Amino acid sequence: MSDSHDIDDIRRRVTEVLPGIRKDLEDLVRIESVSADPARASEVQRSAEAVAQLFRDENFDSVEIVSAKGGAPAVIARKSGPEGAPTVLLYAHHDVQPENDHAEWDSPPFEPTERDGRLYARGAADDKAGIAAHLGALRVYGDDLPVGVTMFIEGEEEIGSDTLPALLEEHQAKLRADVIVIADSGNWDIGVPALTTSLRGLVRADVTVRTLTHAVHSGMWGGLVPDSLITLSRLIASLHDDAGNVAVKGLHSGPAADVEYPEDRLRAESGANPGIEWIGEGPVVERLWTKPSLSITGLDAPKVDGASNTLVASARAKISMRIAPGDTTDNAVECLRAHLEEHVPWGAEMTFTVVDTGEATKIDATGPAYDAARGAFTQAWDGTEPVDMGVGGSIPFIAEFLEAFPEASVLVTGVEDPDTRAHGANEGLHLAEFERVVLAEALLLHHLGNI
Repeated sequence: MSDSHDIDDIRRRVTEVLPGIRKDLEDLVRIESVSADPARASEVQRSAEAVAQLFRDENFDSVEIVSAKGGAPAVIARKSGPEGAPTVLLYAHHDVQPENDHAEWDSPPFEPTERDGRLYARGAADDKAGIAAHLGALRVYGDDLPVGVTMFIEGEEEIGSDTLPALLEEHQAKLRADVIVIADSGNWDIGVPALTTSLRGLVRADVTVRTLTHAVHSGMWGGLVPDSLITLSRLIASLHDDAGNVAVKGLHSGPAADVEYPEDRLRAESGANPGIEWIGEGPVVERLWTKPSLSITGLDAPKVDGASNTLVASARAKISMRIAPGDTTDNAVECLRAHLEEHVPWGAEMTFTVVDTGEATKIDATGPAYDAARGAFTQAWDGTEPVDMGVGGSIPFIAEFLEAFPEASVLVTGVEDPDTRAHGANEGLHLAEFERVVLAEALLLHHLGNI
């Protein structure tokens, strides 16, 4: 059978399996597997059991639900391929973000609803569509897989994957693979596929400044004693220079892929007000992908309504710092700490507390597995070659896979697009792109089987 005939057959089979895959995806979406909500722990368990049953129905050799250190349930399933064929680990996660205010949704968040070519629901894209894409690619082949496959479907990605290192260590022999496909990212645009090759890391910290042992009258002491809000404001302002570049010394930055990010897309996708000016200097994609960023995501201070005429004794801010690929969280923490200690004004007492961290990731996307992926994506998107894309956000567990399986080729892909709205209201899956994702993964397995 010729290679072109194989590919035509794969395309036909993808079309055939899609209706069943969509039904399975919709069934999964109806399970409220919000890992951050202790009250819905039973739903997370039910989600794991539903995923496990899907693999049992596909005649996997083994299917088990596992956990480590009291963590949420994950599913490991294995199915053998031809003798001597490579083993491919397919990762996704079955837990989802909280849906938050139902009034912000145009349809019920756990009832999948199609509108204008998108399927809307919490988890419809992030990341139950990742599970469905893996399942669709496998159904193309049935029991005649071109490679050995191991499924690893995690249950606590949305709360930081705290027990993932323990799971990887405990089940390392079962999870070891030649190629790892992580379906938790996205594509560059509708009609333009991507491989994610870099992700920024994360440092979150709380900084508290105290200028008084207790609040005092602003009229009696203002002009002599600094209040904590002005002090904290000056400290926060020191974190950027006048152009908006991060002013913390010692942080790493580097070049990004040569990708043009059009101004109209930036405005539309970022939600920026029409007159807002961008901060920082250098190419847009460097500022978003390969340079550090720093934001204040929370403040503890008296509310404006009802505030009294007193000097506030202490104030606290949450700092969210994204670190560039090539940097480490240890270095970033010490650089940030040193900057704050140097710039806290007027002798104020400062407390610096690290909340959590996640390492940045930089993938050397070269070699036969990446060539196979690029070929599969180009075929699935009718001749459009994939972009090597960075991601400004953090997926720390990818670094865990790279550390646990240093010999494996790690491919980071996904089903999302610029308007997916993952984590927000009206999360939606672009159904035509989803079909291309399933086709691309089926073609990838075919190509990997021929390496």
